[in-house]
Amino acid sequence: MKHFLSFFCVLLLLSIPELGLAYPLDAYPATGIRRIEAARLAVIGKMPGRRQPPGALLPTQLVDLRLLDRPELELPEPDPEFSAGIFELLGDKADRYGVAVLDLSDPDHPRYAEHRADFRQNVGSVGKIAVAVAIFQALADLYPDDIEARIRLLRETVVTADEFIQKDHHEVRIWNPDTGELTVRQLQQGDRGSLWEYLDWTLSASSNGAASMVMKTAMLLRHFGRDFPVSNDQADRFFQESSRKQLRELYEQTFLEPLTRNGLDLQYFRQGSFFTRYGKQHVPTGYNSYGTARELLRLLLLMEQGRMVDIFSSREIKRLLYMTGRRVRYASSPALGDSAVYFKSGSLYSCKTEPGFKCKKYHGNVKNYMNSVAIVETPAGVKRLFYLATLISNVLYQNSALDHQTLATNIHRMIEADHPPQPTPPGQLPPELTFGRNLIGFTDKQEERLEIANAQAALSKLGFDVGKVDGKLGPQTTKAIKTFQKKHAMKVDGKITKELLEQLKLTIERLPPADPAQPDRTGE
Repeated sequence: MKHFLSFFCVLLLLSIPELGLAYPLDAYPATGIRRIEAARLAVIGKMPGRRQPPGALLPTQLVDLRLLDRPELELPEPDPEFSAGIFELLGDKADRYGVAVLDLSDPDHPRYAEHRADFRQNVGSVGKIAVAVAIFQALADLYPDDIEARIRLLRETVVTADEFIQKDHHEVRIWNPDTGELTVRQLQQGDRGSLWEYLDWTLSASSNGAASMVMKTAMLLRHFGRDFPVSNDQADRFFQESSRKQLRELYEQTFLEPLTRNGLDLQYFRQGSFFTRYGKQHVPTGYNSYGTARELLRLLLLMEQGRMVDIFSSREIKRLLYMTGRRVRYASSPALGDSAVYFKSGSLYSCKTEPGFKCKKYHGNVKNYMNSVAIVETPAGVKRLFYLATLISNVLYQNSALDHQTLATNIHRMIEADHPPQPTPPGQLPPELTFGRNLIGFTDKQEERLEIANAQAALSKLGFDVGKVDGKLGPQTTKAIKTFQKKHAMKVDGKITKELLEQLKLTIERLPPADPAQPDRTGE
């Protein structure tokens, strides 16, 4: 029995977000967040590291709020057809899900779908968004008319990891700009970083230790006000000498009141405690944590409207949620590669001994919580598709991370089908193919895609079936190229070459003037 309880409790505590990174990659000079500079250098090929999908390469100025001109927008009544489509995607798992989706691709006609949207459970690391709200609310209360003072505190306040980081297994990325060395490891006592960096580690790497240090800092900021920052000795004395009642009341003022002040309902979303064992023991609140799909969607909507604290705070929280590293769970859907994704997830699973069952990551048979909140803009930097989605699930025995990834693909395809792109005249490129023009380090990739798209457009003008002109060398485009190459006695390899592009240009120049009374030419 003792062995079983040990096994059960250890697994219950496992909330394991894989490493996903956030904040725009060009923001190091403005924020001092060191690891994003390492990521940018990797993208432009100046140091080893992961290359990013196009959707992760927006510069800071293009990561902005999309609903500032619609501050009065509220969640519409659920659209029956849209909701039925979401319900169908869930299949036989529908009774284990809470889902809310707001499609704002046509902002004049928003559509809302939900299923069990008031289903409430522990949302794990999604609650770290409430930590960010608390920090930005405290800063706004101290300096309501001085954005520069807020930025100064975010950038210049040095946070030093102490006992509050215990225990945490999550790893963070620490880059040394002097040596160029990038280290990936768990936070250790004594690690120093700016408040902005600790916020980034909280939301990007989902570090429980970083989150607890940010929570400690938020309480100090709320208590000391304009006297903040204080020395580490002063901070330690405050937490040691304050009574449990005082700390609980300060916790409420710091983390619960900002949610209600910004229009959220604590009955449906609450971060009730610290994220580490030490933090829970030393700031006991007696509260539990939870969320619902609908209330989390309302949070995203308020943020996009600039109503989460204020416009500056909403914009900074959104930038902290921008995925600029390895995408995981919902955000890892292959359908979202060209999309800007603003994302947070949290998981919690637990297992018990059961004949024929082997406990695996995200496959709990007692609890298998997976929670995702996402804002999707497709393509990145181009206003075509724009929607918010929140998912809360507890499907036992299943790979919940894969389930959320699959749902992300299916929801995206559904919304794509509801908003087909406007037809592109023959021989022209669809506007979204120019989206890479402003992306960080995307020049070579953009040129390659535009080259393919130009070939597709030319082949289409000549009557060859290339499918969609999308800048991707798929099977239809390859077949069309081979057919064209064979017809013009060229080497038949299906590749985009200089010779192919020149022959396409020459062939189009030789076309007779178009006769509007005649049908289009076809390439045989």
